[in-house]
Amino acid sequence: MTTITTDICVIGGGSGGLSVAAGAVQMGARVVLIEGHKMGGDCLNYGCVPSKALLAKAREAKARGTKPTPDDFAAAMAHVKATIATIEPHDSVERFEGLGVQVLQGYGRFTGQDTVEANGTKIKARRFVIATGSTAFVPPIEGIDQVPYMTNETVFDQQARPGHLVVIGGGPIGLEMALAHRRLGSEVTVIEGAKAMGRDDPDAAAIVLASLRAEGIDIVEGAQVEKLSGRAGAIEVQVKGGTIFTGTHLLIAVGRKPSIDKLDLDRAGVTTDRAGVKVGADLRSTNKRVYAIGDVAGKGQFTHVAGYHAGVIIRSMLFGLPAKARTDHIPHVTYTDPELAHIGLSEAEARKAFGARLSVHKIGYDQIDRAQAEGATTGFLKLMVVGGRPVGCTIVGRQAGELIAPYALAIANKMKLSAIANTVLPYPTLAEIGKRGAGAYFSGKLFDNANVKRVVRLVQKWLP
Repeated sequence: MTTITTDICVIGGGSGGLSVAAGAVQMGARVVLIEGHKMGGDCLNYGCVPSKALLAKAREAKARGTKPTPDDFAAAMAHVKATIATIEPHDSVERFEGLGVQVLQGYGRFTGQDTVEANGTKIKARRFVIATGSTAFVPPIEGIDQVPYMTNETVFDQQARPGHLVVIGGGPIGLEMALAHRRLGSEVTVIEGAKAMGRDDPDAAAIVLASLRAEGIDIVEGAQVEKLSGRAGAIEVQVKGGTIFTGTHLLIAVGRKPSIDKLDLDRAGVTTDRAGVKVGADLRSTNKRVYAIGDVAGKGQFTHVAGYHAGVIIRSMLFGLPAKARTDHIPHVTYTDPELAHIGLSEAEARKAFGARLSVHKIGYDQIDRAQAEGATTGFLKLMVVGGRPVGCTIVGRQAGELIAPYALAIANKMKLSAIANTVLPYPTLAEIGKRGAGAYFSGKLFDNANVKRVVRLVQKWLP
C-alpha cells in the first residue's frame, strides 16, 4: 500500500473542501484532497447552481406570458446541465492538480487518529478536514421503498415534464422546486407536516406563501404523511386523517443529513451526533487533528457557511492563530418569488433576548420609488436594532437576496446603523429600502424628541 505524508488532508471536494485545499496549497502547505463522487459537491451538481438555473428558466417562461410547453421544460433542463458544465472546470481535478493539490478519487475512511485510507492509498497528515457535506434525508414512510421518488440529487435528471408533481416538504428546497415546476407547466401540490417556511419570519413567510398559492401551487400544511402507494405516473400520498393526494411524480424535500457513514470516525476518536461531527467554536472535533466544516459540522447547511468555515480553519491550521466560527452573521435566502432573505435574530428571538431595549422598524416596498416604477411593491424590510446596531434583518420582496448584503456587512463587522444611514445611494434603486430602514431608527430619535426640538428652537433664536 502506498503511503502519502502531508500537512493537510481534506476529505470532500465540495465548496468548503475546495476552498481549504486551494487556499492552503497556494500559501505553501502540502495538501491531499479526497473526493469519492463529483468535484464541486452538492452545490454545483445538485443544489445551488442547478436549482437557480432552473428557476431562471422558469422565470423566463412566466415572463413570456404564454402557456409553457414540454419543450420549455426540456430546454430548462438543458440549461441546467449547460450551467453546471460551464462552472465545472473551476472545480475540476485538473485545476486543483494544477494548483499543486494531490487529488485522490475515492472514498476516504479513517484507520486511526492520524491516518486515512482511500483506494488503497494511506494518507498520514498533521491535520484533517472533514468536508463531506450532507445528503437528502429520506424519512421512513410506509411504502417509500415501493414507489419511485426524487430528491434534490435526482430531480435535475428529468427530461420530461411531470404532469403533477407532489412535493413532501414545505421548506426552501421544496418550495423553490415547486415554483420552478409550476412555472414550467406542471401541476404542483406541496404537503408539509407542520407549517411551510416555519423557520422564517411569519409575516414574511405569509407573503411568499400567498404568492405561491396565487400561481396555482396547492400548499397543504399540518398534514403528516403516513403512507405512499401506487406506481410511476400514479402515486398516492396518504396523510394522517386519511386524505389521499395523487400525482404523477414525487419529490422528497424534508431536510438533509450529514454524510458521515463511510468515514469510520470512531476509529479516529471523532464524536458525532444527529447534526454531524461534534465540533467546538474552533471547528475542531474531539480529535484535535480533525476539523469539520460546512454541512457536516452541523452549524448551518449553506454553501456560504462552508466557505466561511474554510477561512476560519485556514487561519488556525496554517498560522497557528486562534480562530472561532460565529453564527450570528450568517444570512440565508429562499429564492422564491418574492425572495425571502434574513440575517441575525428574528423579531421573536430579538424580543426574547433584549426586551425593551429592542426597537423594530418596518419599511414596505411600496414606499420605495423604484419598486413603484417596476410594479414590485409587494414585500417589506423588517429591521431589529439594539443600541444603534442592527441585530437582525428580514427582507421579503424582489431581489431580497441582493438587498440583504448591507446588513450582512454591518452585522458581520459589528457596525452601527449610522454607516448605512450615511451612505449615499443612487436614485432610484431598490437598495434604498435598506437605507430607509436605518433612517427609520434615527427619525424616531430626532423627529419625535422634545429635547431635540427645544435645542433647535434655541439655536434658531441665536443664529445670525
